[in-house]
Amino acid sequence: MPATAQWLRYEPAMIHSFEIWRLFGAHFVHLSWRHYLLNAVALLAISALYAPAPGVLAWRLCVSAAAVSLGLLWFNLSLGWYVGMSGILHGLLVAGSVRDCFARNVSGALMLLAVTGKLIWEQINGPMPGSEAAAGGRVIVDAHLYGALGGVVALCVETIFARWTGRR
Repeated sequence: MPATAQWLRYEPAMIHSFEIWRLFGAHFVHLSWRHYLLNAVALLAISALYAPAPGVLAWRLCVSAAAVSLGLLWFNLSLGWYVGMSGILHGLLVAGSVRDCFARNVSGALMLLAVTGKLIWEQINGPMPGSEAAAGGRVIVDAHLYGALGGVVALCVETIFARWTGRR
């Protein structure tokens, strides 16, 4: 793991010592260059697939990051540390696919069904086969669930804001 990751990674003991930047910094450092490239390619693919405006993408990213970090902090008390963007990616994917469902796009429904199935699998069976080998370390599947929930929250707030301001 790069040296910068030591200073940015999610680490509950340090967060409780008021190093709150770790709540967001952890999502932008990775176990290795391979881990980083996998996450970067996924981010580009999700962004291309759902093409949200830059501000919307940033919003969804921040809400998903907060959901992952707070979920880990509140519910995964034995977790020593975490790095990576996979939780955020799940949030972006869920937000985009739900938005497509609202637009009556069948591909959105299929994507949402696939992601939901993956999340259920991971909660029952653990990481998808091969995912830990690809990432080069332990996969924290709860981060995927928290990120997906963050994506739903971000989309709900977007929808309320759009209705309140009269935007579509």
